[in-house]
Amino acid sequence: MKCRFCDALVTRTFVDLGMQPLSNAYVDRRDADKAERFYPLHTFVCDACLLVQLAEVESPERIFSDYAYLSSMSDSWLDHCRQYTSDMVERFGLDRSSRVVEVASNDGYLLRFFKERGIPVLGIEPAANVAAIAERSGIPSIARFFGTSLAQELVAEGQRADLLVGNNVLAHVPRLNDFVRGLSMLLAPEGVLTLEFPHLGRLLANSQFDTIYHEHFSYFSMSTAARVLEAHGLVVFDVEVLTTHGGSLRVFARHDARHRLLISERVAALRSAERAEGLLEIAAYTRFAERVREVKRSLLQFLIGRKREGKQIAAYGAPAKGNTLLNYCGVRTDFIDYAVDRSPLKQGKLLPGTRIPIEAPERIRETRPDYVLVLPWNIQAEIAQQLAYVKEWGGRLVVPIPEVAVLP
Repeated sequence: MKCRFCDALVTRTFVDLGMQPLSNAYVDRRDADKAERFYPLHTFVCDACLLVQLAEVESPERIFSDYAYLSSMSDSWLDHCRQYTSDMVERFGLDRSSRVVEVASNDGYLLRFFKERGIPVLGIEPAANVAAIAERSGIPSIARFFGTSLAQELVAEGQRADLLVGNNVLAHVPRLNDFVRGLSMLLAPEGVLTLEFPHLGRLLANSQFDTIYHEHFSYFSMSTAARVLEAHGLVVFDVEVLTTHGGSLRVFARHDARHRLLISERVAALRSAERAEGLLEIAAYTRFAERVREVKRSLLQFLIGRKREGKQIAAYGAPAKGNTLLNYCGVRTDFIDYAVDRSPLKQGKLLPGTRIPIEAPERIRETRPDYVLVLPWNIQAEIAQQLAYVKEWGGRLVVPIPEVAVLP
């Protein structure tokens, strides 16, 4: 296939996770006997630009138009967004004369904090069912995919962004250049773009292969992301290292080279760190697959041992990453009795591929499992607080990444 950024021919495997269903294609229980579509979950790395990427095996319209993920279901993520709002308002002097636009705005989880401050907002969200939730909560939302076409329409209407936000969306776009070109068009001449995305360096260092799924078309280091932005006239002038999603970056970008003199020392420091970690050399990418196989062996060894002891095991959360993990490891109801999730859009359905039933969180207290496998391990501290009561019957929490660990 051709690299979605530089058009070079891409043939080098990063990791092959086999045939898997779409990670957010939750199955209605009435369809339990119907077949699912499976697609290759095979990631490659471009020798020319080092962009890690998947082939587009299914259209974005099928993946995103009806979506089950609601950002507002995580308390820690909402706290993160509340703090982000305060920081951006203070740092860039945003007020009622400013406009904040978020691409992939989900259910309005972030924009509501700007709206509460009287700042005009606009959400762009391709999942119509999720955009409707935002609209009902008072967040104006456009239910369309973003790219140059929509950017042109908004610019013609005078809706350029003083702060343009893209949280965990850069990885989700198959037409990467069209998307970033659209961001550049929509950003006001003196505006600021912030993008948050999981850091490829943490994926490599902590064996976070479960963050690979079909809706994540690309995986970025800061160096690669900056190169993509610069190709469309956007200069990264600052970066923050975040703990969200197992280790993420927040990059700040502005138009053209006029701002190069304002570049933070943190940008150079992270470039140096990525160089030291080997992210600028192909060798770091070729060693990943064997570490992934070892995580699989360890998880299966743990589950087999506990089931032979007659233990009951449930799963907490039904995230996309969990579906990648369970399908790759071949874990079904022979190991996991059920999963629970706070999202009402998932409750009562089955996990794709594994067909593990999804219940409301109260199910854990009712059945008192011996172990609870925490699939959204990136918010394990939040979940540990929510599930502190499992200790009442001697239950234990287990995280699978970067290696299997039973929490104290």
